[in-house]
Amino acid sequence: MAADFVLHRAASAVALLSLVGCGSATVGGGGSPARAKWVGSVVRTPDGGQLRTTIYYGPWQCSAAFLSRCESKCAAQGYPLMGCMWLADIKGDWQGRYLFMPAEAGGRLAITHCCCDYPKAADLTWRRNTWKNSRTTFRDEWGREFGGWPSTGGINWQGHHIFDLGHGGAPLARDNVIPAPDDVHGVFNREYPACYAPGGQWLKPGPDRPYAD
Repeated sequence: MAADFVLHRAASAVALLSLVGCGSATVGGGGSPARAKWVGSVVRTPDGGQLRTTIYYGPWQCSAAFLSRCESKCAAQGYPLMGCMWLADIKGDWQGRYLFMPAEAGGRLAITHCCCDYPKAADLTWRRNTWKNSRTTFRDEWGREFGGWPSTGGINWQGHHIFDLGHGGAPLARDNVIPAPDDVHGVFNREYPACYAPGGQWLKPGPDRPYAD
């Protein structure tokens, strides 16, 4: 996901599947527990069902398949791939009725970022100010979709830009912001420069299933 995370309620169950823009379907697996986990409250879907969203946080090294996809993406834009970060997995669990029968559905999507060798954004101050001035509205809209923007002790979690503002990421795109607790956001911010640097760990493949539920 260059930035890869789409949110809109008109079809909450389907909305999760639109995350595919920046992510890919995954399956929970082995490894250590995720660095952090958020479980949202249940929200009603337009079809009368119920949806609960869970986010598992890395970052982890991208699988070989994700690296290959990022390499192709960067090459198509004329840039070499410097690294790939698997930031989080988003899991959706839906319950409702289908053909008048009780039904359940769900899935997991990887939120990844391809660190192509992009030039630095010349308008970084504008991008930061745009986010700062509109983040409250953004959080409110996100919360209506997924059961409230996460917070700890009454303090809102940070909004992390998947495609970072420093390299041209869109400040308010619905597919480019994911909530992250402060400690995880700090790790993301420390590791992004390493992802863009040559020859680092983020260019090495990781496991297909990097964390345990």
